[in-house]
Amino acid sequence: MDWNLRELRVFVTAAETGSFTDAAAELFISQAAVSRTIAAFERTVGERVLRRIPRGCEPTHTGRLLLPHARRVLAEADRFSDFLRDRHGVLRLGYAWAALGRHTARLQREWATRAVDSDLELIRHNSPTAGLAEGRCDVAVVRRPLDDARFDSVVIGLERRLVAFASDDSHWARRRQLSLSELAERTVIIDPRAGTTTEALWAGLDRMPRFIESTDVDSWLDAIIAGRGIGTTAEATAHHHARPGVTYRPVKDGPRIPVRLAWWRDQQPRGLGELIDAATALYADG
Repeated sequence: MDWNLRELRVFVTAAETGSFTDAAAELFISQAAVSRTIAAFERTVGERVLRRIPRGCEPTHTGRLLLPHARRVLAEADRFSDFLRDRHGVLRLGYAWAALGRHTARLQREWATRAVDSDLELIRHNSPTAGLAEGRCDVAVVRRPLDDARFDSVVIGLERRLVAFASDDSHWARRRQLSLSELAERTVIIDPRAGTTTEALWAGLDRMPRFIESTDVDSWLDAIIAGRGIGTTAEATAHHHARPGVTYRPVKDGPRIPVRLAWWRDQQPRGLGELIDAATALYADG
């Protein structure tokens, strides 16, 4: 069907005002244009959508069925227009678990003082690309390599690997650090979609831990508090998701975790260079 947004908007306005004349005034077009547009829409639908009555017009049975759908389409179109209008004024930074950890607040505070013409908005989305592939953000913080030719990325810093366990764990509560071999004796909770922990972390060791899966950082933390297992993560998680009942300690032989900024290869967002410089400087200072 070859309908368009203009036809939907005229139809909805006429149905809501109850008058072709009032619809014309609200839309700043002529009454004749309203009539022609409604007629074109009815030809597309194949049925009458509005009937003339002495005091104006009202939806037919078909019109009443179409009206809520038309409203939803127009609302989504308006949101899309807002996005197009605002996208050059906002740089959306996505992350799955933690943004830049203890550097996040400083980045947000200092961004406004930099010579950039866009606001910085943080968006949390639990996917391997932290919302980049889904169109939720312009740049993403990722801690796993993106094996996808559609994206470019750059390492902005390194973070320690930590182990997270229940604070009432009598065996580990007083420990200052732990080893991978000690972690292998426990059940390890992982997020296979966006987490940084895989079996490869224990490659070459005599023992491999048992794994269970979580769906995101919140379910991961809940499972740890409940004593279902432990987890390993980048130190940013400890800053971004400090929670009563969870204790974080360094993994002394755990490899450091590269922190990357990623973006679409064919669509470099405005402000990317400034964001890379600012984030890299924060990690260098740290």
